Formats: sequence, C-alpha cells, structure tokens
Amino acid sequence: MNALIVAALLLVLLGVSYQSGWSRSRNLVTADGVKVHSRPQYHGSYVAIWAMLPALAILALWAWFGGDLTHSYTVSQIPQDILLGLDQTGLNGTITRIDALASGYGVTGEIQPFEQSAGDALRSFQMLTFVGVLLVAAVAGGAALIYARSRVTARLRARNAVERVINIALLACSAVAILTTVGIVASLVTEAYKFFTFINPLDFFFGTVWNPNNAGTAGNWGSYGLLPLLTGTLMITVIAMLVAVPVGLMAAIYLSQYAHPRLRAVAKPMIEILAGIPTIVFGFFALVTVGPFLRDLGNLVGLSINATSALTAGVVMGIMIIPFVSSLSDDILNQVPRTLRDGAYGLGATKSETIRNVLLPAALPGIVGAFLLAVSRAIGETMIVVLAAGNSPVLRGNPFEPVATITVSIVNQLTGDTDFAGPQSLVGFALGLTLFVITLCLNVVALYIVRRFREQYE
Repeated sequence: MNALIVAALLLVLLGVSYQSGWSRSRNLVTADGVKVHSRPQYHGSYVAIWAMLPALAILALWAWFGGDLTHSYTVSQIPQDILLGLDQTGLNGTITRIDALASGYGVTGEIQPFEQSAGDALRSFQMLTFVGVLLVAAVAGGAALIYARSRVTARLRARNAVERVINIALLACSAVAILTTVGIVASLVTEAYKFFTFINPLDFFFGTVWNPNNAGTAGNWGSYGLLPLLTGTLMITVIAMLVAVPVGLMAAIYLSQYAHPRLRAVAKPMIEILAGIPTIVFGFFALVTVGPFLRDLGNLVGLSINATSALTAGVVMGIMIIPFVSSLSDDILNQVPRTLRDGAYGLGATKSETIRNVLLPAALPGIVGAFLLAVSRAIGETMIVVLAAGNSPVLRGNPFEPVATITVSIVNQLTGDTDFAGPQSLVGFALGLTLFVITLCLNVVALYIVRRFREQYE
C-alpha cells in the first residue's frame, strides 16, 4: 500500500511539473517575435527532471536509513530490564513479534503487555514518519518545480540539459550492466579460489573421477574431476546443435524465401511457441516419451539405448532451442537488402544459388550470433538434463548411456543446507566459472569467424 502511495505521488508530481513547463513554453511561443531555443516538450521534461530529483533523493535517503531508524525506535520501546535479559537471538525474535503486531498480522503465543504497547507505538511511529517523508518529498519537489519553471525562458537551452541527463542515465544503465558482470565474475573467482585451497586445480581440471564426499572431513573431501562433467555437457550440446541448427536454419530459409505469407503467418508463431514452453515440461517429455521411444527404436535395430541418456537429453534440448535458431535466422535473412537478391536474379542465378551464394553470406554474422545463442542456451540448460540425462558422472563417450553435466552437478552440490565452508559447496562456483570461460571462448571464436567471413564477403 505504501509503495502505491509513493508511486502515485511521483506520478502526480511528474505530470504536474511536465505540464507546467510545457504550458510555460507554449506561452513564450505565442508571444510575437519570440524565438524559443527548445521545443515545449523539452521545457516540460526540464521542469519534470528538476522536480523529480529532490523528491527521489529524499525517498532514497529514507529507504537507506529508515530501516535503521525504525530498528532503533523499536529497541527503545522494549523495557530496559527485559532488554538486558535478552541475547541477540531473543532480541531479534522480540523485534519480529513487535513488527508483526505493528503490521496487524498478529503473533503466536501469549502477547506480553510491553509487546502490545511497543507494537502500537511502532505503528504510530511508522505512520508519522511515512507521512512526514511524503510531505517533505512533495514540498521539495514542489519547490524545485517552481524554481525550474521560473528558469524557463526563450533562450533556455532545455534540450541540451535534458539530453545531458538522458546521456547520464544511459551511462548509468550501462555501468549497472557492466558492474553486474564484474561482480558476478569477481564472486565466482573469489569463491573458486577458496575451493582451490582445498582441491588441487590439476586434479579438478584433469581429473577423471567425480565422487564428492559431502560428509567428508579435512583430507577426505572426495574426488572432484571435471572431465566426466565436461564430456557430458559437450556431448549433449553437440547432439542438441545437430538437431537444432539444420532444422532451425532450414525452417528459417523456407519461411523467409519459399513460404506463402499466409503459411508464414501461421507457421512462425507455432514454431515460436516452443520457446515459451517451460523447460521442466521438456524434461518430462524427454523422460516419459522420447526416452522410451529411443530405447524401443534401438532395440529394433540392435542398439542398446538407455531411456535416460545423452542422446535423449540432446534430442529434446535441440527441439527446445529450434525457435532460437529459426526465429533469429528468419529475422536476419529478411533484413538482407532486396537489391542483393534482385541483382543475383538479374545475373541469371536460381533461387537456391542466390540463397547459398548471396543471402547466407550476407546474413552470416547474424546467423552465427543465433547459433551462439543456441549453444549458450544448450550449455546452461538444467531441467532437461536433470530428468533425461541420467546424472551418471562417469567418463564415457557413448551417447546412448547416462551422463552428468556441469549444471546438474552445480544443482546437486548447492542443494540442501550448505555453509560454503568446504569444497562440497564451493565446487559450485568453480563449475560456474568453468561455464563462464567456455561461453567466453565461444564468443571469441564466433567473433573471429564473423570477421573472417565478412572480410571475404566485402
């Protein structure tokens, strides 16, 4: 409820300030002989930015410091004799009960008189502080609105100021994305370094046995060989790409070059429906339908295929990522200039020759990007391989047998009560860092391929 009130206040302040600046600018335009530097919408945005900044700053300060202030006030409402007899756990429990009483949710057990009085006082305190912060934010925003409106003149460079603020906002958004990536990598590297203080990196990267001892003690941590997991991950990814890339690319070529517009309008959304199906559904589909089908098919031709195997997981994963390849490739093929195709037809090339020699080379960078996205999606998939791959961390090259993957092992090691003090849980960060490096290498290879083929095409 409080969030809705705050949002309503900000929306009202934003609308009023924008309209005030816009109307002020319109009045300047109507004056005879007056040339205004910026359009009215820039003046409205200029006033709105000025009005929003102090209001948002006050609300941000309260969001940052309000919790500590409320906590201190709650502690002050507990009688001193009772407060001295509480340890940290008991104090936290008492504060939680008082917060529950203040919010009106109630608590279990008998309510002490001091708890009820403290809850009532806290409710009043929260109401007063909330109203006070809203009033201060509204007054600050209104004062900034009046000041900014008084600055709106014919020669005010409002457009420059607004665009400068927009550039700063865009830079901040880019910084958030970059810093988030840096933070993720830093956390992975830090926790992986802790893991390697327990396990030799050579034993991890080149070990052929994966058998963690989750109940182990110092010196008996078990075996953490990466090769069985890496082999299973790459095997399933290769099978998935062998399914998704030909089917997806051929479907994209057909839809963009051969299909009738009516058929395309129906077929493309139906293919893209696959992208919206939850992966757990694909996992059950693999476990219940595809796995038994492949097992029975293998029996017919004399092959021993397990129902849960790398083949089952790879085939279903390939079906799942067909829309990524098909939809992206279709959009990229449609963006190739029509003049290139018309020029090939004018030289006597057939449609298939035009597709092979003109269309695909021109769209190659985007198609490689679609393939890369599909590979990344396959490498990071979890639910399908949990249900369909068999979770057998044994080094083997037979796709008809159960395997384990890196993502499944991360889930297994981080499931349950983990304290992140031993290699049993820290290995999840080492595995995550390995996946990150693999994805980074894929990006580098894709950029190299794109640049090489683009130079040949040009």
